Amino acid sequence: MFLRFVVLFLVLCLQNVASEWKKPTVFIAILARNKAHTLPYFLTTLENLDYPKNRISLWIRSDHNSDKTIEILRKWINAVKDEYHLISTDFVEGDEAYPNENGPAHWTQERFNHVIDLRESSLNFARKIWADYYWTIDCDVFLTNPKTLDILIAKNYTVVAPMLKSDGLYSNFWYGMTDDYYYQRTEDYKPVVNRENVGCFNVPMVHSCVLVDLRRQISDFLTYNPTKVPNFDGPIDDIITFAIGANRSGISLNLCNDKQFGFVMVPLEQEDNLAVDFEQLTNIKLEILTEEKPLNVSKLLEFYTWLPEKDTLGFDKIFMINLLRRPERRERMRFCFDELGLQVTIVDAVDGRALNASILQLISPLPEYADPYHKRPMTLGEIGCFLSHYNIWKDIVRNGYETTLVLEDDIRFEPFFRSKVLNVMADTKRVSGWDLVYFGRKRLQEDDEPWVEGSSLLVEAGYSYWTLGYVLSLNGAKKLLNADPLSRLVPVDEYLPILFDKHPQMSWKGHFPKRNLVALSAAPLLVYPTHYTGEQGYISDTEDSIIIKENEPPARDDL
Repeated sequence: MFLRFVVLFLVLCLQNVASEWKKPTVFIAILARNKAHTLPYFLTTLENLDYPKNRISLWIRSDHNSDKTIEILRKWINAVKDEYHLISTDFVEGDEAYPNENGPAHWTQERFNHVIDLRESSLNFARKIWADYYWTIDCDVFLTNPKTLDILIAKNYTVVAPMLKSDGLYSNFWYGMTDDYYYQRTEDYKPVVNRENVGCFNVPMVHSCVLVDLRRQISDFLTYNPTKVPNFDGPIDDIITFAIGANRSGISLNLCNDKQFGFVMVPLEQEDNLAVDFEQLTNIKLEILTEEKPLNVSKLLEFYTWLPEKDTLGFDKIFMINLLRRPERRERMRFCFDELGLQVTIVDAVDGRALNASILQLISPLPEYADPYHKRPMTLGEIGCFLSHYNIWKDIVRNGYETTLVLEDDIRFEPFFRSKVLNVMADTKRVSGWDLVYFGRKRLQEDDEPWVEGSSLLVEAGYSYWTLGYVLSLNGAKKLLNADPLSRLVPVDEYLPILFDKHPQMSWKGHFPKRNLVALSAAPLLVYPTHYTGEQGYISDTEDSIIIKENEPPARDDL
């Protein structure tokens, strides 16, 4: 007992001693060009870092802008200048491009040289003011974890970067580098990006968000200037020069993914214009909504953000099905629709839990139906799901909607969703007689699905599961209703392939003699599940539900 008391006393003493120390000083270097669309979000996440602002110095440079980048920076700096230890700025007005520059994503040699000079100046400035840490962050990085800086400092590396997620496989590190110092994809890359392998990894390149411990003597070898790297034989590029210098000096570049730190936008291709970057911002905001709360923006900078005007993307109607007891999904999807500019009618799903015996007596499950995987009858959740889609089909016919998009509430959208939908639907206009087009599904058979003649975006759908998203024609809705599915009910994602005659269960198909639904699928798909079976956050309101026994409605207490 006495020993435990002594240990507790020592721990408390150490905590008190630690609390007397100020946190290390951090110098943050920011380069901004044509980033008026990202800055409100970037600066908000920067401001929300849980770290004493009086221990942070900011070094901000901006030039060659054709938007309001400098206006935003000045407004924000004026509001926060008294909170930070130091703010150094140099803004060059005017929208003059670099010589021979063909667009905002075109990196000429003059542009590389200018950026190299700026980065080297920022690093030397940090050393000159004796900053403990140098942190360079790009303006398309959004650190949603406010503890990021504390966590990185605690790693105790000379150079460390937090792994940042994008809307694809792109991230802020390389796991391989070619002999001539360019990017090389390796088998180790994907498991780290997907956080299947978790920890800190020694990699040949980190960029976009990099923390350097300037207290370590070896950090003096770090540079962005190729002339300062002995026998430099790489391309004239700021991040490659930094990586080569570090690797040759024996300084490990460390990438950590043990926490969710934040997100990074996919960079533009050389031929892209700023409009593509606006779409990339939408893409990453949608990706963030898959895992976290919406990307926040401060009241000060809200004026510089915008959402698109809403429409129905050429459809007569867009429906989204949602259970009232899943308000978090409804809220998330509303945020998604705001970002995408979609006018959507939200349909309250039929809740399997609320189905009573009188309703169930109006439904007759297919006698020999058994779930192909679990070998069980239908669940109440599956019945509710079917009725939710069934009610939409009736609404389509009642109102004469020629084309309707139906979405469920547990989906994430493919990047550039709007433009890809328009392209797919343009292809359907060249195809006569289609009834249904899958936007999201689970392909169940490996048989070839032939391309629709004259299309590079549509295939003939084979046996598929899931009804994440699909387009239904008026004629297709009539076919689905005319087959009288409530008298021989199966789950909706079994019913659809039965009616387009691609279901492998012959005995089930025999109950539906008219199987003439013409079903296509977008290829590649346009929506995917937010979570897959077994992943953290996965919830199924259809499978995790009460099973209906044949000819035996559930008791009221079970509902």
